[in-house]
Amino acid sequence: MAGNKSYTIVEYFGGEDGYRCGYCKNQTGNFSRGMWSHTMTVQDYQDLIDRGWRRSGKYVYKPIMQKTCCPQYTIRCHALKFQPSKSHKKILKKMNRFISKGELQKGQEDCAGEPMDSVCEEAGPQELRKVHLKYTALTGIQKDATEFPSTTEVQKEAADATPTGSQTSQNDPVSVLAGTTTSAAPKPGNGADPSRPPCRKAKELRKERRLQKEQMRQNGDGVSSTVSPTQPTPSQNNQSKTLEEFISESLPENSAHCLEVRLVPVNFEDPQFMASYQQSSALYAQYQMAIHGDDPSECSESEFKRFLCDSPLEAEYAPDGPEVGYGSFHQQYWLDGRIVAVGVIDILPTCVSSVYLYYHPDFNSLSLGSYSALREIAFTKQLQKQSPKLSYYYLGFYIHSCPKMRYKGQYRPSDLLCPETYVWVSIERCIPLLDNSRYTRLNQDPDLGDARAVRDLGRALVLYRRTVMPYAAYSRKRKGSSDEMEVQQYASLVGQDCAERILLYRS
Repeated sequence: MAGNKSYTIVEYFGGEDGYRCGYCKNQTGNFSRGMWSHTMTVQDYQDLIDRGWRRSGKYVYKPIMQKTCCPQYTIRCHALKFQPSKSHKKILKKMNRFISKGELQKGQEDCAGEPMDSVCEEAGPQELRKVHLKYTALTGIQKDATEFPSTTEVQKEAADATPTGSQTSQNDPVSVLAGTTTSAAPKPGNGADPSRPPCRKAKELRKERRLQKEQMRQNGDGVSSTVSPTQPTPSQNNQSKTLEEFISESLPENSAHCLEVRLVPVNFEDPQFMASYQQSSALYAQYQMAIHGDDPSECSESEFKRFLCDSPLEAEYAPDGPEVGYGSFHQQYWLDGRIVAVGVIDILPTCVSSVYLYYHPDFNSLSLGSYSALREIAFTKQLQKQSPKLSYYYLGFYIHSCPKMRYKGQYRPSDLLCPETYVWVSIERCIPLLDNSRYTRLNQDPDLGDARAVRDLGRALVLYRRTVMPYAAYSRKRKGSSDEMEVQQYASLVGQDCAERILLYRS
């Protein structure tokens, strides 16, 4: 079979035993199903996260919602409709003050500044982290010509997922938001942005407003007075400022710091990724030890690689996709020539999915979790201009039973994924339900079910002895295979559509 990269290949592990919860610290209360992904297309992963799955490195897992101690609901933000809240604006202003004036308030934390999934998720049982892959040779895969009923469909899937000739070179780091995200001081001679009103002191604004009111009162009394039109005040501008305007706000020539955001593909053959790899790995270790209290052995370079660099997603490009392509990326925050934070993200067909964030502990007071989320929302909006269907920002899991993780609900408008129907429900409708019960069916229509429930298990694809075949054909070859219950469970979790595309490895 040509074009193996167009297939998703997984090994399903199930998961019956409870293990430690990273949120409530229950030692045996966390339950999830899991599978190891040797390789995965971005469309398959998009469809999986829209059914409640999430990846940690190459391990993909789905919480058993009715059983786990802290039910985890997939959450997405409508990036195009997002408007920063008052607390978000404070965080953006705090960062701008730090860049321009060097102001850094030590020792102060903001609960809204929790990083994306700051509780290092223990995605599955400990032994699965060091799984020895049963099947690593992914070359020479063939279709069973005698048993495979729909070869044209498989060929079409492979053609749809194969990278096209419109690939964009990524030898250079991508400056996110095309020139608006690098918060550096203006070049000499440029000065402040002349199209924006000058900054003014609050005292002057209050005095001006008092004079205006006095003049209006005098006009009402018949006293002739000429009032010069005034420019909108900064306070008025703030009410209508977009997220992008806050991020790209002009800074003085003599700014104390220079912040640059670079997008680097997670690719060990990419020179920019490799040039910053050691620095990025060291920063991860600093963060894990200082913020999460990890032992040095728990945040070694090999753990960093496994958790945040090994991705099953293959880089893909499409004519109607973003210029940077789809796949896994590190969004690096460079302050004065060194990396101080890294946001790990996946760019998928309809969303930017946040994976993790780590940062230098010295900058904890800058609320870098929230700041990076705001930058990633702005980045999503920028990508949508290139790829119209890419319009959502996924924040991972929303955990209502864990107060520290409720901050994700502040990025609105946002939806939670119903764990039974797999339809999206606005968070405003979900919160009253979650206040009453840790686990709940979020969609309240009793007649609505899972539209992608398994209808025909025989059509699920398996990979057996390097040959792709439907499960029905595999069962006949095995003559009484005893794995039907396991395959049925797997198919019910990924849904009929994914089961007919993803290759389930069978030994």
